[in-house]
Amino acid sequence: MPQASAGAGMTNDPKPWLKSYPSGMPPGLDYPREPLFHFLQESAARYPDRAAIIYQDPPVGETATKTYRELDEDSSRFAAGLVSLGVNKGDRVACYIRNSPELITGFYGILKAGAVPVPCNAMYRAEELAYRLKDSGATVLLCEAALYPTARQVIPETVISHVIAAGGAVKDDVDDLINWDDLLASNSPLAVFPSIDVDMDLALLPFTGGTTGVPKGTMLTHSNMVANTVQFRDWFGYESGKEIFIAALPLFHIGGIAGVMNVPLAAAGTIVLFRRFDPERVLQAIQSYRATRFLGVPTMYIALLNHEATGDYDLTSLRPSRTSAAPLPKAVKESFNELVGHEVLVEGYGLTETSPLTHANPVDAARAGSIGLPLPDTEARIFDPDVGTEEMPLGEIGELVLRGPQVMKGYWNRPRETGEAIRNGWFYTGDLAYMDERGYFFIVDRKKDVINAAGFKVWPREVEETLYQHPSIRMAAVLGVPDDYRGETVKAVIALKEAHGFATEELARQDILALCRQRLANYKIPRIVDFRDELPVSAAGKVLRRVLRDEATETE
Repeated sequence: MPQASAGAGMTNDPKPWLKSYPSGMPPGLDYPREPLFHFLQESAARYPDRAAIIYQDPPVGETATKTYRELDEDSSRFAAGLVSLGVNKGDRVACYIRNSPELITGFYGILKAGAVPVPCNAMYRAEELAYRLKDSGATVLLCEAALYPTARQVIPETVISHVIAAGGAVKDDVDDLINWDDLLASNSPLAVFPSIDVDMDLALLPFTGGTTGVPKGTMLTHSNMVANTVQFRDWFGYESGKEIFIAALPLFHIGGIAGVMNVPLAAAGTIVLFRRFDPERVLQAIQSYRATRFLGVPTMYIALLNHEATGDYDLTSLRPSRTSAAPLPKAVKESFNELVGHEVLVEGYGLTETSPLTHANPVDAARAGSIGLPLPDTEARIFDPDVGTEEMPLGEIGELVLRGPQVMKGYWNRPRETGEAIRNGWFYTGDLAYMDERGYFFIVDRKKDVINAAGFKVWPREVEETLYQHPSIRMAAVLGVPDDYRGETVKAVIALKEAHGFATEELARQDILALCRQRLANYKIPRIVDFRDELPVSAAGKVLRRVLRDEATETE
């Protein structure tokens, strides 16, 4: 860990980062007092015939284009369809669907109906999906046809009353399914939208593991999302009606929802949308469309750098873009910028609870290893991680705490956890960091046990609970260990019961992983499984993950 810099001490300047702000960037911004869907309406009014979405993976042909007029109108049709199904203001509508025009149209239609989108990871297995649907209390499910067999397993456990199938036909004839195309065709655009209290009404209910590892709904209001959209758009200098975005991030993740959907639409940009990330097709799209922005995670940039044909494509149209979800290795940043020929990758920092962006490097003054400066109207402090209320001197490590217009309203139906996370107006991130004399912040460690595998968050407790369902496991601990490609990978350390019944550890390993494949999304499945006779435990009997993590680090 870094030591306090020379001359470190408490600063009299409460916002030293303002001195490092880019030229022309004010300390505060103006935010429209409008619902989140206002940005789509505004862009459609100004640029009705501009392509809003160019979809790279339609069922027929190579691309499909949706203009701003069409997106605005179709989302209003979907809103009317939801209202006709009895959806009321504040109801939750879950989205279990991969990147597609239907996902974006549906998202904004849900907002126009006054309802709340609940994004569900398209890789969820039945148990994971069931938890999100039950905890959120969603009453309607927008479901990709190919994913319906999974959803069908759990719908009887939930209060879901209607399922809207999009993106093709469901293989089995199901009478109670509502077809996406039929719903839009049978409804005129909703003419009058419900009145929205932007400070109180929710615009999104994404789930995060929080500090306890138990997935929690994060209540993001319209004002939260609108503020962060403006902060994000203005910091990176998006030009209205001129930007072309490569969108390969998943739109069930807060980084994708904000970075490659909401913010681009607020800038009247064109979203070149990929159903899934494909290195060569992304390279082709950057060149063909003269794309200006490519927001991704480090593993995407690594894949492009390692692709054999990368040098054959012209990527010079790219302009500075925020990297997402995971720390950006310095070598990757330097190599990608060299490939393009100028500075492109700009590191920032955000959380589901903050809509998500709170920090970003100035595009012309990025500092290696830093998450950058707090955005306009965002305050950040470093508090003593043990005391929790005393500010640390400059250069010394403590817990990063935040406040600003993008910070969540709280956790869904969890007042205790909300009170633990938001204290005296400050949101406690659980991340350890320090600030230098110029106001740049650096993340050095996490208080949370969350594993960051290629940008996907894995909560150890969730994986452990699955492991404990195996009849031969006596004790299990899950932790993240360094991985050159993913940043971190999931490791399980297991103590078997004495009469486990397996002839070899390898047979036990394969049987345990088979269970995980049935119950968990692929990125949560342990890639390393070690067996021990005993696991280190505290006096209270709690498994000491820190000891196991330190052991793993020493063996690297």
